[in-house]
Amino acid sequence: MNSRRATWVPRRQCLAALGRVLLQGESLTQALADETAHLPPREAAWARALAFATVRWHVQLDAMVEGMLDRPLKPRDAVIRVLLCQGLAEVFHFGTPDHAAVRETAELARTIQRPGAVGLVNALLRRALREREPLLQAMQRTPALRYACPAWLVAGIRASHPEHWEAMLEASTRAAPMTLRVNTARVSRAAMQEQLHREGLAVHPHPLVPTALTLADPMDVDAIPGFADGLLSVQDAAAQWAGLLLSPQPGERILDACAAPGGKTGHLLEASSGQIDLTALDVDGERMGRVRDNLQRLEYRARMVIGDLADPQAWWDGRPFDAILLDVPCSASGVIRRHPDIKLLRRAADIPALATRQRELLAQAWELLRPGGRLLYVTCSLLAEENERVVGPWLAATPDAQPLPLAFPGGVERAVGRAVVLGTEDMDGFYYALLGRAG
Repeated sequence: MNSRRATWVPRRQCLAALGRVLLQGESLTQALADETAHLPPREAAWARALAFATVRWHVQLDAMVEGMLDRPLKPRDAVIRVLLCQGLAEVFHFGTPDHAAVRETAELARTIQRPGAVGLVNALLRRALREREPLLQAMQRTPALRYACPAWLVAGIRASHPEHWEAMLEASTRAAPMTLRVNTARVSRAAMQEQLHREGLAVHPHPLVPTALTLADPMDVDAIPGFADGLLSVQDAAAQWAGLLLSPQPGERILDACAAPGGKTGHLLEASSGQIDLTALDVDGERMGRVRDNLQRLEYRARMVIGDLADPQAWWDGRPFDAILLDVPCSASGVIRRHPDIKLLRRAADIPALATRQRELLAQAWELLRPGGRLLYVTCSLLAEENERVVGPWLAATPDAQPLPLAFPGGVERAVGRAVVLGTEDMDGFYYALLGRAG
């Protein structure tokens, strides 16, 4: 492979993906999938890594650019600003040798065909190298710059977790591990770990979650021994608590109310050895295809319904459920290590609307639960507005609802429910509340 092509082409495709995210508001995952689809695997992985680093640190990198520009760029030159952030990411957060980062980024500037772009990129990156220490010191002035997180989100996390907010923000700047869920209905975690070791993979059991194994190095999921056979799935350790905390029992009628893409659906079936009557519901038909694919791989069956929880007359047969898993749409602020574009695409104004929707879904799901049944409310949000401040007032206004005991390693008590603090044993941030219906 031509060594220069091995990084120049990925840089070009990285820039294309970043432009779609930063200038058009698209998902980083989708933009990278499109822009790297034709690349060899190693080049695609390189482009993805640089794009993630740039987006993860964008708040900080963009502030550096702003401080070094003599005058604002014209709107039509916005792509130059994207390229500058990409180059600064190589300098400060990607480990590229300084001379290579400057030379290759300036060379890439030729392809965007903007007058003066090459000179500006070259000059600004060289200045960043000369002023490295003062620039980095300036980025320590505020938590938003230090942790490359929007000020509104910093404030929300700090207010929600006054004892843990800084550790959570520090964790948010690191890449997330690749964690596997073992299908313990078919193989023990110890046996699966031994099998992976025999295959030459470095893997260790998660210290808190009994179904979780963590790979030392991420890899293509299809290359993981046991994945295609349904022995393993990819799922963060904190997310694995959902299937364990709902504790499905053989013969129960259970609703997975916001099922796509199906990770928790599969875990409910694994946890019960498939001996439950499970309905997987989601409003998004395209994403329900992923639920179907997951269940086929795991060799489990469920009733799959494309429908809206808020409109049960369109899909519900009127028979109440024994248990409901309600993993509500949320800000996803707890998974920003995996999806750093959340920091750029989500807005403070989104949170009240999400909380309203969450309250509506909780109230609607409750009507489908039998007396004596239980509901597990779940978010991957770090914000109290989507967690205990949704569940607490709803509990107070719902006479037949009561919080049920909920204890698991790594969780911290909230006013209602428990939260997994982002970064605890390298887990994502989650919130759980187990609710029982009187009767």
